[in-house]
Amino acid sequence: MTTVAPAPTQEEIKSYLPWVVAVALFMQQLDATIVNTAIPTMAASLNVPTLSLKAVITSYTIGLAVIIPISGWVADRFGIRRVSGIAVGLFTLGSLLCGISLNLPMLIASRVVQGMGAAIMMPVGRLALLITFPKSEMLRVMNFVIIPALLGPLLGPFMGGVIVHWMPWRMIFLLNLPFGGLGLYLAHRYMPDRVTDAGKFDTRGFLLFGIGIALLSYVLEIFGEHRLGNGPVAALLIASLIPLAGYVWHDRRTANALMPLGLFGIRTFRISVVGGFVTRLGISGMPFLLPLLYQLGMGFEPWQAGLLTMPQALAAIGMKMLTMPILAKLGHKRVLLINTMLIGGMIMVFSTVGRSTPVAVIVGLSLMQGLFSALQFTSMNSLAYADTSDAEASDASTVASTAQQLAISFGVATSSLITGWFLGGVDRSDSSLLLPALHHAFLTLGAMTIVSGFTFLGLQPNDGDSVSHHHEPAE
Repeated sequence: MTTVAPAPTQEEIKSYLPWVVAVALFMQQLDATIVNTAIPTMAASLNVPTLSLKAVITSYTIGLAVIIPISGWVADRFGIRRVSGIAVGLFTLGSLLCGISLNLPMLIASRVVQGMGAAIMMPVGRLALLITFPKSEMLRVMNFVIIPALLGPLLGPFMGGVIVHWMPWRMIFLLNLPFGGLGLYLAHRYMPDRVTDAGKFDTRGFLLFGIGIALLSYVLEIFGEHRLGNGPVAALLIASLIPLAGYVWHDRRTANALMPLGLFGIRTFRISVVGGFVTRLGISGMPFLLPLLYQLGMGFEPWQAGLLTMPQALAAIGMKMLTMPILAKLGHKRVLLINTMLIGGMIMVFSTVGRSTPVAVIVGLSLMQGLFSALQFTSMNSLAYADTSDAEASDASTVASTAQQLAISFGVATSSLITGWFLGGVDRSDSSLLLPALHHAFLTLGAMTIVSGFTFLGLQPNDGDSVSHHHEPAE
């Protein structure tokens, strides 16, 4: 005779729910970074050029970018508990498929599935917290939940390096399976349930946006790799821009569009998202290029390369406590103009790092990069909500989050493209060839980042003052 466990009380749900959401966020953030230091090992195992593995990173973030806009509607329509279980299930299934992938195309497709699950987990988790806790407790709860978002980038590169050094690289993904099983149980038991009138789904907008982004991502992946001639690549580029232009046209004629572009009429939101997108192109390429520099260019083991990236994440965590006082004193315009230049200069300094560079110098550069990047991200994120109304907050969060994920994906693709360009389109593991190409890539990405700073000239000195003393959204 079986017994059914009694339904959890409201107090039990309030005790366990923050842990459920925190674990989901940790898994999402960890898998966004854990692959970086494993790239050279995975490329050798799959017998493909190292730079081709950029698609393993970009496919995950593209899955996030395409699905984030529909996560809220799906949760309202089918219920928080059910959708949360589906999200964890998708993420776990994607992890399994990644772990058993036989070739690069299968691995890329599996990472898309993983990213789709991850894209739903956090927005749905945030929604569950909103309907469970009163507003007076939300800041405390979100501060608790956000800790794993900071720990994921800290531990991810090092864990990836440790795993590929002592175990098969597939364990990076297979280790998610027991956590996924636990997540399914916790979601079923402690997730609150709510089904509301979600309204009509913007199917046309979703298809136009999703197809356009997928095609554009594919163009960025193959561009410069000589798999297709210039003519077919140009045709694919045009084919990707047509549905994206169609989405802009559709948005202007639809009341409840997938992502309302009318928000770009708000000056501070437009500058934050557009300027942030361009700035992130340079910054987002660094987590992909630095492990190549440390392992292939300088001869470090994967776990050592992971250790060299940890100071950046530690510095970012420390800067979280300092950013709002800095913004309150100097203002968003001054911070963004100066800090963007500092980030660009820091990226360019990595062009001097080689086999003779002392480890202490690399650690110092990593710390400075973490400080500047964290200040930049928080400044841009908080500025995006400075002049949006409460009614626009949800849509603003969706558009800004989607733009962030696209910038990360395009940044990785751009950094790989630039490095491949300086390699002459040929992937080489010989450090005498790869090291100069990486150095030129750092110079180019740094220059791009410096130029992107001019987008913030459109800010007024008092822009962002309304949010300078409030808790900022998570990166």
